[in-house]
Amino acid sequence: MSIFGKIMDAIFGKAKAEGGAPGTTGTAGGAAMSNVDVEKVVSGMAAQKKEKLDWRKSIVDLMKLLDLDSSLNSRKQLAQELGYTGALDGSAEMNIWLHKQVMAKLMESGGTVPDDLK
Repeated sequence: MSIFGKIMDAIFGKAKAEGGAPGTTGTAGGAAMSNVDVEKVVSGMAAQKKEKLDWRKSIVDLMKLLDLDSSLNSRKQLAQELGYTGALDGSAEMNIWLHKQVMAKLMESGGTVPDDLK
């Protein structure tokens, strides 16, 4: 499964397990669901963690929060999946781009993302 697929499963699967959101359709596991409040789901997951993670700004922290491998190799793979054309060196530029792209792809897949995360 792709790294982004794992991110989707972690967020959309959690929403589905919790009964989803009003109007939720489809399934997790790669298929789109609609009206999943990404901020609510991920904030709820963050509240369960002892470690303070800045998932709103950091792709590394978002991946850690979702219990995914946040290593440079995983982020390189994610960057390739999402079409990043810059250097795959783990730079701030790459990581910021990744975070924005993940949020955009979650929206395309039916997630609701607040403006400050787009």
